[in-house]
Amino acid sequence: MAETKTKPTTASVKEFLDEKAEGQARKDCDTIAALMEKVTGEKPVMWGPSIVGFGKYHYQYDSGHQGEMCITGFSPRAANLTLYVIAGSDGQADLLARLGKHKSSKGCLYIKKLADIDISILEELIRNSVSHIRTKFPD
Repeated sequence: MAETKTKPTTASVKEFLDEKAEGQARKDCDTIAALMEKVTGEKPVMWGPSIVGFGKYHYQYDSGHQGEMCITGFSPRAANLTLYVIAGSDGQADLLARLGKHKSSKGCLYIKKLADIDISILEELIRNSVSHIRTKFPD
């Protein structure tokens, strides 16, 4: 089985964000990082070369595939800020409906800028996702 590339590193979160985001996008990254740190109680750590992650959990699927991943995180990408907060938690669909301008996929939330969304709804979405993961994958 191939080894996952997305694992904690010692790379500097600040240097990564300084390189990948500027202006309002950089300020948005700082706000998201502070919010995720507040919700998880964990300091940010680089996961692989491009994800700022908070906390970690061990997962194992029925197929036997297993690994470790950050509980929540984000990455400034060229087109969007990508947030890893979609975990299938109860109430998630309602929160997404009230969030504001965004796109989502199976595990990711995509936003252009924080000004497009309701940050209090984002915080609730992060809390629900973190709680769901910690319940589904207890230590």
